[in-house]
Amino acid sequence: MVHPHSQASGDARSPAPGITTLGELRASGHRYETVKEELRRNLLTRLRSGEQRFPGIVGFDETVLPHLERALLAGHDTILLGERGQGKTRLIRTLTELLDEWSPVVTGCEINDHPSQPACARCRRLAAEQGDGLSVSWRHRSERYGEKLATPDTSVGDLIGDVDPVKVAEGRTLGDPETIHFGLVPRTNRGVFSLNELPDLAERIQVALLNVLEERDIGVRGYALRLPLDIVLIASANPEDYTNRGRIITPLKDRFGAEIRTHYPLDLSHELGLIRQEAGIAAWDGHDAASQLPDHLVEIIARFTRLVRASPAIDSRSGVSARFAIAAAESAAASAVRRAALTGESQPVARICDLPATVPTLRGKVEFEVSEEGREQEILEHLLRRAIADTFRARLGSADMSGLLTPFAEGGTVESGDLVAASDLLGRMGEVPGLARIMDRLGMDGGESPGEAAAAVEFALEGLYLMRRLSKDVVGGSSVYRT
Repeated sequence: MVHPHSQASGDARSPAPGITTLGELRASGHRYETVKEELRRNLLTRLRSGEQRFPGIVGFDETVLPHLERALLAGHDTILLGERGQGKTRLIRTLTELLDEWSPVVTGCEINDHPSQPACARCRRLAAEQGDGLSVSWRHRSERYGEKLATPDTSVGDLIGDVDPVKVAEGRTLGDPETIHFGLVPRTNRGVFSLNELPDLAERIQVALLNVLEERDIGVRGYALRLPLDIVLIASANPEDYTNRGRIITPLKDRFGAEIRTHYPLDLSHELGLIRQEAGIAAWDGHDAASQLPDHLVEIIARFTRLVRASPAIDSRSGVSARFAIAAAESAAASAVRRAALTGESQPVARICDLPATVPTLRGKVEFEVSEEGREQEILEHLLRRAIADTFRARLGSADMSGLLTPFAEGGTVESGDLVAASDLLGRMGEVPGLARIMDRLGMDGGESPGEAAAAVEFALEGLYLMRRLSKDVVGGSSVYRT
């Protein structure tokens, strides 16, 4: 069986095959496969080779992905069930990587019929007239994905299709099946179709999907039309939606072959990897964007997110999206860039002082329990301090901090803040014995960058404050550390 370029992956496209007619396609040895057979073949190939199956998916390797792989190998349509921001849509979109890179279609077909198995009236007519001369085009796998966010105003015409008045006006009769304007589902024929937030779809519209999932065909209005579809349908839903905003009707749930629960990252390492992967932090004048957000700050944000999820003050049914941590990381990096622009720093590096300013912007991403009304800001600030303390204990708990306490030995103070340049902070501290060892524990290179050195110093000072070895006065946007 020949499947041109079936294993190619990534963004770079190889050239489409040069086959242009059905006769040439048959001569090449290509044979028709359903989409589910195609996914199964390519998934098995990757399982045997150890190649990555779902690029960009973090934290699901031992939980969600084995269930999804079994569903794909069984040829099941699937519901992904989980709270917001767990990566359901991202996971669904990676399924196109398991399709052949190029797939043949009848040229000009609205529903992407395979030249060997034409389904629509137009393609069957052309195949009968032209035989082996039937024109063949090629579709890239990225074009074989369709997606619809289910909303209460979604209609059967949107998903399945309706009569096209323009085609009727051109002279075709209403009984002609070629007067149909196909909806999103048939237009994704021979591909993967995603229906997000399925419970939001009106129940009478859900009924229209029953035949798609079981009999694999559609009907449009009063047409005597049987249009066999070759499609993989993946839906997503929030468990809360079953009772609050809508429900999935029982016959439709029964027609899905698998229901898979997703989850937030179970391990801190997965949370860290997700933030690093997804946070859109732009480079600064050619410098590495990652250096703007030191590892210990990413860890604080990850711990902060996990503490918010676990807090009894937060509505657990709503969840705390991964976008919460991503937005916090991006805001902290942006605060560092702002400081660099205002103070003239050569390279922005985020510091502890950049984190409190992110709290007000994150409030809208969290649903609090009704009993906590009015305390939202206080709760988040408290959880952020806990995250900083936990990270300090994990990173610097056993480190020698005596060198950092030198400036305070005789009653001195050190002022920091989001508009205090790194060089100014280091100047106020003076020489810090043991700073290189502290930076090494934080995964920094030992002091070549003033921004990183200042980030390490400020993190250590804040940790000493939270461990009650220093005191701190907050005045406006500045923090003054003292004994």
